[in-house]
Amino acid sequence: MNHTAVLVRMRDWPLRAVRQNPQTLVVLLVGAIIAYLSLSPTLMLFYGSFMSAPLGVPGHFTLSHYLAAYSDPVTYSLLINSFVFAAGSSIFATLLAAVLAWIAVRTNAPFRRFFELTAIIPNIFPPVMLAVSWTVLLSPRVGLINLFLKDLFQLQDAPLNIYSMWGMIFVEGLITAPLAFLIISAGLYSMDPSLEESARVAGSGNMQIAWRITFPIIRPAVLAAATLNFVRAIESFDTPAIIALPARIEVFTTKIYRETIGAFPPNHNLAATYAISLLVITMSFVFLYRLLTMKSERYVTVTGRGYRPNIIDLGKWRYPAAALAAFILFLIVVLPFIVLLYTSVVSYVHVPGEKTWGLLTLEHYVSNLSDTRTYRALQNSIFLAVTGATLCMLLAAVTSYITAKTKAAGRGIIDAMTFIPWAFPGTALAIGLLWTYVYVPLPIYGTIWILMIGYITRFLPYGLRSMSSTIVQIHDELEDASKACGAGFFATFRRVLLPLMRPGFIAGWIILATIYLREFSTSVFLYSPGSEPIGPLLYHFYVDGNYGPMCALAIVVSLVSIVLIVAARRVGRIGTQMEGG
Repeated sequence: MNHTAVLVRMRDWPLRAVRQNPQTLVVLLVGAIIAYLSLSPTLMLFYGSFMSAPLGVPGHFTLSHYLAAYSDPVTYSLLINSFVFAAGSSIFATLLAAVLAWIAVRTNAPFRRFFELTAIIPNIFPPVMLAVSWTVLLSPRVGLINLFLKDLFQLQDAPLNIYSMWGMIFVEGLITAPLAFLIISAGLYSMDPSLEESARVAGSGNMQIAWRITFPIIRPAVLAAATLNFVRAIESFDTPAIIALPARIEVFTTKIYRETIGAFPPNHNLAATYAISLLVITMSFVFLYRLLTMKSERYVTVTGRGYRPNIIDLGKWRYPAAALAAFILFLIVVLPFIVLLYTSVVSYVHVPGEKTWGLLTLEHYVSNLSDTRTYRALQNSIFLAVTGATLCMLLAAVTSYITAKTKAAGRGIIDAMTFIPWAFPGTALAIGLLWTYVYVPLPIYGTIWILMIGYITRFLPYGLRSMSSTIVQIHDELEDASKACGAGFFATFRRVLLPLMRPGFIAGWIILATIYLREFSTSVFLYSPGSEPIGPLLYHFYVDGNYGPMCALAIVVSLVSIVLIVAARRVGRIGTQMEGG
């Protein structure tokens, strides 16, 4: 074989490899997509923090933004505030979740199944609205609880003030408690009940068993929940936007907001510098979360068949335990919803009384439905929820297959790159995307598509988590049998694997669609007139003092979330029935 023939074969090798094994093309394509989504905003965020010129203007390398940030005493103040806020809300949320999970999963308290189902309801509410509901209750000037207490005890000043660090911790803890509940309850379900039974035979009481057996075994799950809640709190902009900004309490996310949207001219370079600092913190704690999660899996003690959860008989303490769980859920779910519903159907917010009946109205709902801006925002959010969740889950399905079922070279790199968005705060991702699409020659800057890319990038790990748990249960024999019958890779994936992935696909789609519908932290930096989604619009209603229309729109968004959930479950059942038929 001459030299020319060798060069031709080397040149054509990639094409031959793809023809012989289409899986190679899929791995390369998915790897390129994941790399682009994960790395481009990260690299451009670093680029922006080191550039001397503003966004979109040529400049040179400089450290001036880092010097300006870390020579400013305010930076260390906001660093302390951010850690206090995140740690406090994480501890509070984890404590509530641990108590609620133990009562709902391990005890014979009345209504425990109802408690378990109710704990996940807040996922359909926009977090920014849960924060708003508590300002309606605990605002020092017009908070309903404060007005009631002032009238009852003839007080001159409001006894409670939501616009404080403790107010932020309280509200964020309630918002993130359902996430901790899901993690801790899963740990309780996977624990061998025989360990508790052995302790009971040895004469230990229920509280001794809970303290010495149950909680030490699920400690990794509790620590994982606390760590993840810490990350979610320190990157949160929902609660700080509603409480910290009016209270002039500076945290990382409010500082980034002030340097971009709240400044004229906006300083995207300094915002990128603070965003890098926040990203380093969240990456560190997400890495810790992954270590704790792996450790938690080593503590799983349920194997084989015959497992049944051990139910602890609380005796006369059944009803106090149920009352405690009901009170926790009242704070997390019931009270915020009542406040939102009440505010949406009265002409103005006031302490309920006899005059309330004369002030009931549906004008806020009517004004929302007839308002062009609101209607367009609702359309945008539904489009992002349906289309974005579908695209994200398709990418998650293929990515999960590559990392879990193939021996493809580079699958470990792809898996590592999917780890990056998990740690990306919404504010930092938004700044990175702004820097990216000012320079990338794609005409999506200022359109709804930059929001779509931001949503898919940030929440891809949620879809991957849902798909990974499903795909590992599909035996390789099914794929081998399909290929033995002559089906190629694409036909096998579409006709065999994808239908079997449907439960995980639908579950992940529901999670993503409800998140996309109410997303705020990323959207507020990326939208433009015409592409505004619901999250930023709700915030603008709040800033303008339009509480009635704001709460009415939040109720509508919650109803739309329920419709999407029901529709997705219906589609999943129809698909299963068609295959079964």
